[in-house]
Amino acid sequence: MSAVRRKFGDEYQAVGPARSSARRERQRFVDKNGRCNVQHGNLGGESSRYLSDLFTTLVDLKWRWNLLIFLLTYTVAWLVMASMWWGIAYLRGDLHQAHDDTYSPCVANVYNFPSAFLFFIETEATIGYGHRYITERCPEGIVLFLFQSLLGSVVDAFLIGCMFIKMSQPKKRAETLMFSRAAVISQRDGRLCLMFRVGNLRNSHMVSAQIRCKLIKSRQTPEGEFLPLDQCELDVGFGTGADQLFLVSPLTICHEINSESPFFCLSQRSLRSEQFEIVVILEGIVETTGMTCQARTSYTEDEVLWGHRFLPVMSLENGFFRVDYSQFHATFEVPTPPYSVKEQEEKLSLSSPLNSPVDNNKARGEQVCPLDCVDIAGEKDKLPFKLQKISSGKESLPQRALRMSSSNTGKTFSTGDLLKIQEISPSSAGEGSDDRMQLKALKISAEALTRSTSDLELQRSSPSVGALEMKLEDNLPAKL
Repeated sequence: MSAVRRKFGDEYQAVGPARSSARRERQRFVDKNGRCNVQHGNLGGESSRYLSDLFTTLVDLKWRWNLLIFLLTYTVAWLVMASMWWGIAYLRGDLHQAHDDTYSPCVANVYNFPSAFLFFIETEATIGYGHRYITERCPEGIVLFLFQSLLGSVVDAFLIGCMFIKMSQPKKRAETLMFSRAAVISQRDGRLCLMFRVGNLRNSHMVSAQIRCKLIKSRQTPEGEFLPLDQCELDVGFGTGADQLFLVSPLTICHEINSESPFFCLSQRSLRSEQFEIVVILEGIVETTGMTCQARTSYTEDEVLWGHRFLPVMSLENGFFRVDYSQFHATFEVPTPPYSVKEQEEKLSLSSPLNSPVDNNKARGEQVCPLDCVDIAGEKDKLPFKLQKISSGKESLPQRALRMSSSNTGKTFSTGDLLKIQEISPSSAGEGSDDRMQLKALKISAEALTRSTSDLELQRSSPSVGALEMKLEDNLPAKL
């Protein structure tokens, strides 16, 4: 584990230039121009895999090696084929009897190796000067001629195709795609964001342009495993479609720092001690060639500016918009909290006001009133039919008492209190024996309901209710 740390932790974990002389500069994972600083070594027997895909291997080579292979291949092929024609002439004895007019050689006018080489070049390039030609009395020459034609076609297709593919590669198209030299962290729409700028110098568009960001940082798992150059995805609008770019003018790419971001705990102070690298990948289809192009760059922790914002580069001219690329990399300072998003959320949660006891009592009182209304409606449904008809005829005494009590004292009655008052309420009809029987039945049901609602009566009973009952009993006729 210590050997792995020494190899990867010290050598690759800290990326970018040093902030102080004490901190040494080391290699990036991806250069600013997009070149990846990775070399493959100790392949052993796996090197033969490159030969199985020879065409891609040649295309991936540098230009100087491609040109060298191109020249060497044609030179060797020409020399080998010229030697074969010279060998046929030598074996048939054409070299010694070339000037005999009565002798019919395999190839006319081939006297030595230079003449055989010129014959091959004339045949391969289809020049045909007419002075050297193959005769019909040389079957081995005819077979060699067919082999030369096939071999020349294969070599031409392979090498010329390789050169064409290499010349048409859209790697140089990435040279006209610009990235800002630094990334900034500031607030946008009330949220802390990591931002950088990308632009296209050509008038031709990048079709289906898409951008992605990777965070390269070494870390250690809870199990103790050390992960060098661990890659983590940075969301730049994948869910909202903001990663799909219409790149006709410079755009500012934004990564919102939230609870799901790897920079959730990053503050201005911790940025000075962090060691990471942000790799930006821009992909799109070149409009003119239809080939896919990819441009890359990276930002280290030294190239992330806290509390900065990019200067605007767009201006409206006479009938068009003008882009000033001289201000493409320029930034200016803006007021930005030096705290991380996590610290800001914790401070916001601690500073939120708590619910007061007065509000709780008020809310409890608002819950009691609807409960009493439900009890009253339920008790009314349990009354006999005649009493329901009488009580619905005009406003009853308990209802008037409830309204008077709520307006004066602001308190509510329980179901038991209302039923006690209803026992002594006068009826609007006659006072015959039927009414007395109904009142008696009402009293029995009221006592049962009062016992079931005794808890509510204890909580909301008040002296004003008792005084009101005494006043009502004094005003009733003697018979009642």
